[in-house]
Amino acid sequence: MELRQLKYFLAIAECGSFSRAAERVFVAQSALSHQMAQLEAELGAGLFHRSRRGVTLTEAGQRFLPHAVSILRQTEEAVLSARSDSEGPSGKVVFGIPHSVSNALALPLLRAVRRALPKVQLELTEELTGNLATQLRAGQIHLAVLFDDGTLPEFAWTPLLRERMYLIGPAQPKPGHRPSGIALRQALLQPLILPARPHGVRPLIEAAAQQAGLAAPNVVADISSISILRTSLLAGLGQTLLPLMPLKAEIDAGLLQATAVRSPPLERLLALCASPHIPLSAAAQAVARQVRALVGELCRDQAWPGATLVPPDAVPDGQAPSRATRRR
Repeated sequence: MELRQLKYFLAIAECGSFSRAAERVFVAQSALSHQMAQLEAELGAGLFHRSRRGVTLTEAGQRFLPHAVSILRQTEEAVLSARSDSEGPSGKVVFGIPHSVSNALALPLLRAVRRALPKVQLELTEELTGNLATQLRAGQIHLAVLFDDGTLPEFAWTPLLRERMYLIGPAQPKPGHRPSGIALRQALLQPLILPARPHGVRPLIEAAAQQAGLAAPNVVADISSISILRTSLLAGLGQTLLPLMPLKAEIDAGLLQATAVRSPPLERLLALCASPHIPLSAAAQAVARQVRALVGELCRDQAWPGATLVPPDAVPDGQAPSRATRRR
């Protein structure tokens, strides 16, 4: 198996066509087909379904894809590591941020990395949490912020902060009548607009309801886009359960109102995650350190409302952070 075969394989998978992939990697289509035939023979499995509409991956191809991505990424990072000098880490780091965290973390992180790591090219990708977990497994991104929705144990992770969640909906005409809090039982009865399963806070809310012996949330619409959710709330179509930061501008402007959920309180744990199988490059490790320092600064300065810093060695909900993360 050769590295060029892996590059050709990824090009075909991404382009969905042998001809377009050949153009991308600057080889003749016949040579590309020959290399793929050799790779399939070595693996003992077909990697592609060929049809008039193009090329798609077989089940074997889908299983092979994340390994190919990981191998190529590690070779690129090995070269960068060897070329690194005393001026600091360099290279590209792809960092995944959930939609509901972007408003709090994206811009401060870009500024911090640009200031402290001038040779690092930081690429931010904003996605649904389920998509981020999939990309992290496949080695397509280096780091991601994820929630404690049951997926954390499969990654190398470090807790960052706990974020209080609120019932958020259209502002009442008389501010003086706004309640200081609402019981979880009552919040779940409201007409709720939540992300579709299994994304975002949906698994956390359903798990909290089940743990408290309460009915499932009264979901009237599944919306996984923050921008569409914002429009729906402003139009009075329902309420949602989220932290403050994604809708802070509308709350501060008095267009939306946030009520703390109590009895029991509703919280989510945010963690910095990486693959336990793929070593982080020097650049990715440096970005991870910047994230932890930045989150601490934002919490201490109260620039992240509703957030409480969690020490890296804390044991959240009886589960210790993974050894791989503690070693980093």
